[in-house]
Amino acid sequence: MSGTFFIFVTGGVVSSLGKGIISSSIGKLLQSSGYRVTIQKFDPYINIDPGTLNPYEHGECYVTEDGMETDLDLGHYERFTGIRTTRRNSMTTGKIYQAVIDKERRGDYLGKTIQVVPHITDEIKRRIMANASEGEFDFIITEIGGTIGDIESAPFMEAIRQLRWELSGRTLSIHLTYIPYLRAAGELKTKPTQHSVKELQGMGIQPDILVLRTEKHLERGLLDKVASFCNVAKDCVIQSEDLPSIYEVPLNMHRQGLDARILEKFGLKQEPEHLQALAVWEDFVRKEKSLTDSVTVGLVGKYDLQDAYKSIRESLHIAGVHAGRKVEIRFVNSETFTPDALAGVDGIVICPGFGRRGIQGKIDAVRYAREHDLPCFGICLGMQMMVIEFARDVLGWADADSTEMNPKTAHNVIDLMEEQKKITAMGGTMRLGTYGCDLSEGSRVRNIYGCAHITERHRHRYEFNNACRADFEAAGMRCTGLNTENDLVEIVEIPTLRWFIGTQFHPEYATTVLQPHPLFLDFVKTL
Repeated sequence: MSGTFFIFVTGGVVSSLGKGIISSSIGKLLQSSGYRVTIQKFDPYINIDPGTLNPYEHGECYVTEDGMETDLDLGHYERFTGIRTTRRNSMTTGKIYQAVIDKERRGDYLGKTIQVVPHITDEIKRRIMANASEGEFDFIITEIGGTIGDIESAPFMEAIRQLRWELSGRTLSIHLTYIPYLRAAGELKTKPTQHSVKELQGMGIQPDILVLRTEKHLERGLLDKVASFCNVAKDCVIQSEDLPSIYEVPLNMHRQGLDARILEKFGLKQEPEHLQALAVWEDFVRKEKSLTDSVTVGLVGKYDLQDAYKSIRESLHIAGVHAGRKVEIRFVNSETFTPDALAGVDGIVICPGFGRRGIQGKIDAVRYAREHDLPCFGICLGMQMMVIEFARDVLGWADADSTEMNPKTAHNVIDLMEEQKKITAMGGTMRLGTYGCDLSEGSRVRNIYGCAHITERHRHRYEFNNACRADFEAAGMRCTGLNTENDLVEIVEIPTLRWFIGTQFHPEYATTVLQPHPLFLDFVKTL
């Protein structure tokens, strides 16, 4: 642990400035300099995790390999760096307080009065340091959610202040702020940034580096002004302009020397040969900029919000770059679906989700794709809609449904497995995290993956009803991926169609910038 350095990323002025992208970019640049890196997110909300949050509240729920439901920024961390995060990389106020209260109930505090300082802040510090306990990483980047000044963030700021003193010389504070442009006055304004830094200083934290989010290029004079007023070295004020692609951000940060400044602060050198690792990233960005051929993919779902299906969108985009095609994404609202909504699309993705709303539209979209041989990729609930549609319209089981939607029907083709039924009676649970899957010989998915066994991440409660498997396979829908341990159906496909594959798992979680997921890549190449 003695060799680990800590970088804290905070945000000011407004939310949604892109702290996750900046944190991911820093991680990528440090990796490219030859260092071992991990990134963790500390969110101030009181929910234990985002698992119960509506996507309109917080975007998609991302899942780690060890089954932790987390903030979508962990998806950015993994896609940029290729690291695999765990439950230690995601923390909320709810988890912190729950841990402290549990200790108090057990008597661990020996009758002391439990207070925000030191008990809550000590627990925050312990969680921040957890990833350093085994000396596995050279750098631990900690992103603090929310905005400076939020009452919820105060304990996290105090914990960082304490760590800055306790780990003298091993910490760095990077503050991301906003430089607004007032169109009426024709001026860029630095005052919000000055106030944000002043508030951070009032909490006892002096930022070492400022990253200024801006819609317009900032001239050197303005950067120097910010440096002077905020007590930050001139070469440590970096601008982050709006760019056509988030994947250009690491290169932009590198051009301005952000990685060099970070290493200098810690007394470390940046060896030129290490930066050759950025060449592959630069090649990806060059391909991204040069795309001419385009295809249109319809996302059939019920959340008309970009962040609701963030990992799917990025997986399609990344696969498109590697396939040499620009993927245009069109949202198709499953609540108001009509076949006209698919006019001009080259393929569709039936999106995951929970609940009854928008279900029939997804089933109707699957029917259209199957009958018109339109490439169709069903993910999680999307696969289940493929199964239900096939049961109703091919097998002739008009009442086919799931036990969640219609517990009384005779044809529940989507059901709880027996183990889940017992657990659910006691309060409910889900299959979360990584599970193994065996791929059938001669199947399309085995050819796509190029191997017989895979592992993929899950987030669902209901399963394909194995009692129906023989009927489906006899009618032309093959179950080509089975859980390694208990034969639960993980993948279905119709081999006679151009591309008709459904997965019970979430392949989008495994996409990285330099390694597109094989299912997304093959899907895009087929369009």
